Amino acid sequence: MDNIFEVKHKDENSLARVGKLILAHGIVDTPTFMPVGTNGTVKGIYHEKIEKIGYNLILANTYHLYLRPTVEVLQHYGGLHNFSNWKGNILTDSGGFQIFSLSKLRKIKDEGVMFQSHIDGSKHMLTPEKVVDIQKIIGSDILMCLDVCTASDTSYKKSVEAMNITHQWAQRSINHWKTLDNFDGKLFGIVQGNFFKDLRKESAQFINDLDFPGIAIGGLSVGEDEQTFKEYLEFTASYLRYDKVRYVMGIGSPDYILDAIENGIDLFDCVLATRAARNGSLFTDDGMIQMKKAEHTFDKNPIVEGCSCTACKDYSRGYLRHLFKANEMLGGMLATEHNLTYLYDLVENAKKAILNNSFKEFKNSYLARFYGKE
Repeated sequence: MDNIFEVKHKDENSLARVGKLILAHGIVDTPTFMPVGTNGTVKGIYHEKIEKIGYNLILANTYHLYLRPTVEVLQHYGGLHNFSNWKGNILTDSGGFQIFSLSKLRKIKDEGVMFQSHIDGSKHMLTPEKVVDIQKIIGSDILMCLDVCTASDTSYKKSVEAMNITHQWAQRSINHWKTLDNFDGKLFGIVQGNFFKDLRKESAQFINDLDFPGIAIGGLSVGEDEQTFKEYLEFTASYLRYDKVRYVMGIGSPDYILDAIENGIDLFDCVLATRAARNGSLFTDDGMIQMKKAEHTFDKNPIVEGCSCTACKDYSRGYLRHLFKANEMLGGMLATEHNLTYLYDLVENAKKAILNNSFKEFKNSYLARFYGKE
């Protein structure tokens, strides 16, 4: 199988690496954060703005797009790129996590998963093959296998069952994907195993052997404490093939992002940046600030000095506070652009540190300031 990923440089003092990911809609320099556009749009920001920041890979969700606008609509428009006028790459989650969160509305079988729509209660059956076909219609540049996600308190027996189904589905997914014609999307396998190290190791080795173009670590950031997340991230990553691009699903805070990079992870995504922005919580080097607080009323300074986003270039903290207090949608839009710009710049600075073989020093210094421990 053609390798779509190349490691350009590895930090001498950690597993952090800079790489190049070759996809149908252009090269993605890694590591990279992916803005989340669940319904085919990143909430509160134009696609042109996302592209201008520097992003060339965003995430959409198969489950949500399958239910609305439906695959028939997406097929009519020739896929999500045309439908949404996004020129860059798209990664689509399989919907496994969303179905996991609908535990009262779904039933998992070896064949696939039966679930009820959260929109209208209609019943649907998704199989591994059907999920691949849906993502082909979407036109995904990276598509994910259907998997079984488990909660952090799941028993060993249930975790084994979920992992075995995930492995069966992974095998069926890649077999079906290899039969598809006229499709450039790259299928990623997903490692599961809950919080049991023997299962994590077994799952990583199984997914490695299937020779997917890329590998994702699933089942993290599902309610476990920070120390457990770090322990299982490091443990699982240590068993992943070095030559494959690696993706940790659902992380977006600076500490989790930098922990992932330190362990050789190349891709990550989370709704945190955009959701926090809509609630008036913004990233700065000194931690998150709450724009609705009265302390910003007469502050003429930008959110972050030197930041290239529209909010920081053209407006004051005082004006941003006014927008949020008045419930003006411009507040959320400006804050969204800022948070996505901030995370983009954070990862770019991490890349520079990797190239200088100084990632650990960069990480420790940055986090000490961000979390106020200097």
